[in-house]
Amino acid sequence: MGLLDGILKNIAGAPDDVANLASKLGIDPAIAETAVAALGKAHQDPGDTIEVAAQSTGIDAGVLNQVRDAIGGEGSLASFASMLDRDGDGNPLNDIAGLAGGLFGKK
Repeated sequence: MGLLDGILKNIAGAPDDVANLASKLGIDPAIAETAVAALGKAHQDPGDTIEVAAQSTGIDAGVLNQVRDAIGGEGSLASFASMLDRDGDGNPLNDIAGLAGGLFGKK
């Protein structure tokens, strides 16, 4: 979770890392990680950020709202999404997939 933790530390008001975020919200760290990544991606998609993230992950909208608020609100998602787009192609989805694979030791 190193990259995701580093990104979270750079967002104003964000918890120190994914584990702290998960602990603060009483959710599994894997769900917190998925939620943060999905919110960052959904922020750039048309429609309501929470609804889009909920549809793509199956995570409850209430949990996604809590995660969004804990990482600094809607405004922080734009910063987060741009940080996730590591190759600068305007689509962080491929970068998120690579990030997730790296977190779980897959290439």
